[in-house]
Amino acid sequence: MKFPSLSVVVPNYNHAHYLPRCLQAILRQSAQPTEIIVLDDASTDKSVEVIESISRQRPLIRLHRNERNLGVVANINRGIDLARGDYVFSAAADDEVMPGLFEKSLALLAAYPQAALSCTIGEYREVATGFQWHMGVAAVERPSYLSPAQMVAAERKGKFYIPPHSVIFKKSALLEAGKYIPELKYVCDWFAMYVAGYRHGICFVPEPLAVFHVQPNSYYQRTRRDKIANKQVIEQLLDQLSRPEYKDAAELICQGGALYLLGWPVLKALLIQPNYRWFLTPVFLRKNLWHILKLEVKKLAPRFAAEWYSHLAGYKVRA
Repeated sequence: MKFPSLSVVVPNYNHAHYLPRCLQAILRQSAQPTEIIVLDDASTDKSVEVIESISRQRPLIRLHRNERNLGVVANINRGIDLARGDYVFSAAADDEVMPGLFEKSLALLAAYPQAALSCTIGEYREVATGFQWHMGVAAVERPSYLSPAQMVAAERKGKFYIPPHSVIFKKSALLEAGKYIPELKYVCDWFAMYVAGYRHGICFVPEPLAVFHVQPNSYYQRTRRDKIANKQVIEQLLDQLSRPEYKDAAELICQGGALYLLGWPVLKALLIQPNYRWFLTPVFLRKNLWHILKLEVKKLAPRFAAEWYSHLAGYKVRA
């Protein structure tokens, strides 16, 4: 089967230790990408040596070195601009893809060319604790295309989630959504996925085919811990969703209560700022308050209890 062209973008900063695992997993895919663009963001470790060593054996890999550190989001956007494929997959240097991700996703995207993206069930592994869980387990029963209306219906039932580390974007849909908006920091991928998805629909492969290694001091974790920075991110997100150019997607995000994932910070922002209270729907409140409770229980519960609950609540794929 002829697959659509795929560019893989790997932004990197001081992840020399993880790069071989990331790149080898990509190179082992049964459906190979057109190119693998590795963007080193002025690393101070041995990242460049590692990349050059692997690329000498596999010319599919192209290294681009930034003269100065651009930051996470700007580095990814540079990769998107350089990408020549019709579809783009952004792979964090410390994460890994599982066998079949590209083949199964691209086959579905070829069958549904209107889709903005394809995703799979996402596997999450906490590096510090060893705790593992899955997200997106109940979204669909078989490889499917979900229209925007079907996405809203699944979201309202609490059965919808797009694991960002499994997403293959249609490049034109990602550009239409504004790429990754730097001011949105750790939610820039969420924003792009949901705006593009709610405009064009998505494909979903119900298998855990991508692994996200939850690092204790990641970009995401650092921003979330900084209360002032996190508050600014939430305000920026709500501001973007309130702009006329995103009204179409924002209305569907509101209907499904999709903002619930941002927990207490987004609830507080919606309560304080009248301009954004239209997102404060019964569906959102039900999902948001339940999500906040689950997060608090996870913090306090012993490991065995958290594992038991994740199985019971459907956060684990059944063998």
